[in-house]
Amino acid sequence: MIERGHLVSAPRGITTARLSLRPPSRDHLPELIRLKGDEQAFGLMLHGVRTPERTREELEDDIEFWLVRGYGTWSVFERETGNFLGLAGLMERPDGRGVALRFALWPECRGKGYAREAARAALEFGHTAGLPRIIAVARDSNAASRAVLTDLGMTPCGEFTYQGHRMLTFESRRGA
Repeated sequence: MIERGHLVSAPRGITTARLSLRPPSRDHLPELIRLKGDEQAFGLMLHGVRTPERTREELEDDIEFWLVRGYGTWSVFERETGNFLGLAGLMERPDGRGVALRFALWPECRGKGYAREAARAALEFGHTAGLPRIIAVARDSNAASRAVLTDLGMTPCGEFTYQGHRMLTFESRRGA
């Protein structure tokens, strides 16, 4: 079980049928800078696109988060080619809503099921690791993300407005 504030274990990778989800690594920084700086890939994420410096800071935070929490965000690679596709994983939302599933992949990955596959692996990891409730937040206008979340069995549980956008909250409960 995950213990808050205690050193739990080193990050673990996950392998799915087509993907390799790897723990955060400084080796991934060039790919993360490109992804997080791209409006099409990261524009809908909380706080939007990132500068290279902010991406470096977030990578260091992600590495530390894994060590403290025992879960976090992975870099997502296609197993067959080794190509970097994006990121997926779990994060503590800064607004206090809870642990959230997040995913952001390159636009050219859309329609291939990669986001669904990576998000499902992250969600299952979180519940197996002991998280009883995992949420996800998507803009009302982001039909693709909403479809992924509902396909994973996440259910709507609320909404709020953020920077003028209607945001929908979904949840998954362990054992539900």
